[in-house]
Amino acid sequence: MSRRQSRRGESEREVDTRVARQEQAPSSGEGSGTRECTQLNGQRETAAGVKRKKGGIDMVRVDDTMDVEVARNGGEVNDDLGSKDKSKAGIAKRAKKVVEGLSAIFDNGVSRNMEDVIVENMVCVRRYVKHVLDMCKMETHLDVVAESGAVELVIRVMRVINKNPVERQTVQGFEELERDVGFVLGLMAIKVEHQQAICDAGALPTLVGIVRRYSEFDRSELIGLSAQTCRRASDAITNLAHENNGVKNMVREEDGVRPLVYLLESNDPKVQRAVAGTLRTLAFKNEENKDLIVHLNALPLLVQMLRSDDSSIHYEAVGVIGNLVHSSQHIKIKVLNEGALQPVIDLLSSPCPDSQREAALLLGQFATVESDFKCRIAQRGAVPPLIAMLSNRDCQLKEMAAFALGRLAQNKDNQAGIVAMGGLKPLLSLLDSEQPNLQHNAAFALYGLSENEDNLIHFIRDGAIQIIQECDLGPQASRDCVQKMTRRLQDKLTGDVLPQLLYVFKGSQRERDTIAINLGLLLCAIEPPLPGPISVTSKLVKKGVHKALADIVCEVSVPEDKHVVASRALANVAHYSGITVPRQINGIQPPEPDVFLGEQYLNKKPLSDVIFLVEGKEFYAHKIALQAGSEVFKSMFEGNYKEKEADSIPIPNIRWPVFEAMMRCLYTGTVEVKPDIAQELLEAADQYMIENLKSLCQVAITEELTSENVSAAFDLAEAYDAPELATACVVFCLEGYAAALYENRRSYNKLIQRMTKRLVQLLESYVEDRLESQDTSEDDDLELMED
Repeated sequence: MSRRQSRRGESEREVDTRVARQEQAPSSGEGSGTRECTQLNGQRETAAGVKRKKGGIDMVRVDDTMDVEVARNGGEVNDDLGSKDKSKAGIAKRAKKVVEGLSAIFDNGVSRNMEDVIVENMVCVRRYVKHVLDMCKMETHLDVVAESGAVELVIRVMRVINKNPVERQTVQGFEELERDVGFVLGLMAIKVEHQQAICDAGALPTLVGIVRRYSEFDRSELIGLSAQTCRRASDAITNLAHENNGVKNMVREEDGVRPLVYLLESNDPKVQRAVAGTLRTLAFKNEENKDLIVHLNALPLLVQMLRSDDSSIHYEAVGVIGNLVHSSQHIKIKVLNEGALQPVIDLLSSPCPDSQREAALLLGQFATVESDFKCRIAQRGAVPPLIAMLSNRDCQLKEMAAFALGRLAQNKDNQAGIVAMGGLKPLLSLLDSEQPNLQHNAAFALYGLSENEDNLIHFIRDGAIQIIQECDLGPQASRDCVQKMTRRLQDKLTGDVLPQLLYVFKGSQRERDTIAINLGLLLCAIEPPLPGPISVTSKLVKKGVHKALADIVCEVSVPEDKHVVASRALANVAHYSGITVPRQINGIQPPEPDVFLGEQYLNKKPLSDVIFLVEGKEFYAHKIALQAGSEVFKSMFEGNYKEKEADSIPIPNIRWPVFEAMMRCLYTGTVEVKPDIAQELLEAADQYMIENLKSLCQVAITEELTSENVSAAFDLAEAYDAPELATACVVFCLEGYAAALYENRRSYNKLIQRMTKRLVQLLESYVEDRLESQDTSEDDDLELMED
């Protein structure tokens, strides 16, 4: 991402700092065009007004006759130097000839005034400089030119002719030479490794001097060749200062900021653009330069430039202001006091995408000045164009729009307004972006929108929960934002907004399906799934949300992806209700029977009063223990049954290990249910009505569920009245684990239809029981208070 567009969505709220904000030295960047070199989509914009490409350059300022001429052939380039050979070896040979030619001119004038020598040889010097310029147009040639020593000689030429510039300015070819040298230095400075060498050769003071000289011109006189020369010098300063704080300080120390600010009032728009770009670079992350620019009263001029019809001018102006206000609250306030807010908002509708991007970025900064500024920005019309920018094809434009909306969304009224104006859907679509910064800014904006409970209905109706869960989130900061946003929305289900949401649930079938699916997904969107308030579950069940999901799951004609997501949503409803809360074996408390003998009496003959015959072996037992733990045994030994008086009782349908485990549970209150006997033990527990043992068996079987045995386990649960196991089987299938087993979709649908209908019954019964239990508990509490 470019330096001027690396700013992220940031929260002003301390409580959300670690999650909702991932601030990575946000900045508006150091300028571009006639400003800092900026990486944009693999290309590089240079301060010399050219856009570098792999094979060469394209001139941007095509309306400038001299620029076009220079761009096409570098002027009167003499083929004697091999200008047609563009190979590296050819360029090296050509550069060597230039060095030899310029060196010869300097050597021949050793004993004379060097200014006079240059003037006398002006045609030759210009020709050599144009050769250097021609070679520098290819970025791959810059290193070769630098190694040849040609740049140092070009700088020497510039320094010599600027010793008495006022006197020499009337000399034919003087300004053209000065302009071309500035162009060369601007191109060479594109590469960071050449910046310091150029400065060490003494170019910077001379360049600043050129700008200062032209700042003293009458505005009406700074036109044509003079304007070209001025902006070439300004462009060269821009590129030299790029990401080089030392150079930025040198420009200030050479008193170079003052003439740049003065030139903002130039009548030539290209000069305005060039010096604004230089100021933009000088202001980037340099507090002394920022304060000096403001002190020199540049803000009124920059604000005026924001209203220019020339997009290149208002783009540079908004860029300068962006760098001035970055991390400088006092300058933000001054900028706003100068009336910058509305012009910046107006730039959101500019035909120039770069201006739109910078304006969005700047508005995001303005939003942090004072709390009421978020509302003021929205009230002045910023939200609609920002939302429109979210659908632009330019990723960086979308990123800055999302950033600004994220800042504005820290205000509750703005949160509702952004959603009402259609901002939710485009922000949701950006979560699928492969650009990490764009994705994060969108996630942060959505996090802000989720704070307003009025937006919950829109999140659900627009299918936001499903979109969020299906998108591939990259940065951890994005995942954190989405998780906190989901939790916010989930918490709002317990408020007053749920009845409003359920009211619109009676709309069209399509809307009902969307609401049911997204409500279900939201219930347990945070892992692990936990039971929620029974008040919420009861409202969902009363309105038939679970039935709507069951209908989708059971409908054969439903597309597979919708079937899967509806299944997951229905499983969430079950989890949220509490019906699927895992009952760990160690957590199941034994009953409190009247008699609890303990393991020491298990199958012990002393004091036993009944014998069971199991697989031909005797099992000694005590009626009092059996009667206390089983209604069946109680009826057997207290009623008029033959077993009451029998010396031994045959058990024909239960194997020894199963019977022994059942008895151990009756004597101790618990038993380890091994997988190999779990189903048989469940059958025995049901036969003898030992409820605690049934629960232990259901948990054990649930833990061993697979796609191969889930159907049989569900049949077992239905046969032996095991609702916990039945629910676990249904949820297991709804969550998708068994779907792969059924290659035949019809067979799978038949199974899931049978299971889902049962889950609907279990849910309704469970919720009703919980509500009754809650009412009873409240009555008991009321009685205690009255007592």
